[in-house]
Amino acid sequence: MMPENKDEHFMRAAIDESMKALDRQEVPVGAVVVCNDMVIARAHNLTETLNDPTAHAEMQAITAATSWLGGKYLTDCTVYVTIEPCAMCAGALGWSQTARLVWGAADPKKGYTLIRGQLLHPKTIVSSGVLANECGGIMTRFFKSKR
Repeated sequence: MMPENKDEHFMRAAIDESMKALDRQEVPVGAVVVCNDMVIARAHNLTETLNDPTAHAEMQAITAATSWLGGKYLTDCTVYVTIEPCAMCAGALGWSQTARLVWGAADPKKGYTLIRGQLLHPKTIVSSGVLANECGGIMTRFFKSKR
């Protein structure tokens, strides 16, 4: 049985992924891909672990989800990510034709909304600010610990 607020439920799953990144000393961003109310992919940042600047949570989640689905499009999927995607990830979400994007805290320094133009697919529905304080707090604590 699904809780009343699906977005918060699935964002909590993304937060769980961000905590896995934190445990690995990665920037704590987590993502999940949901299709028909079922999580089909879970991921977190792996840029340090893989020595790969493209190994963002969203990129890892897109790869896992498209593999699970057996195709390159996420037209029936919602991607939940704890922090506003960067331009690279927004572009990948656009190319995958993600039906819906839900993110937690804004990224005022590198978030895709800073870029003019259409990075996401025109049909992608965006919801932001879901559990924003919790998502943003994890990032704030992480970067404070690094300074």
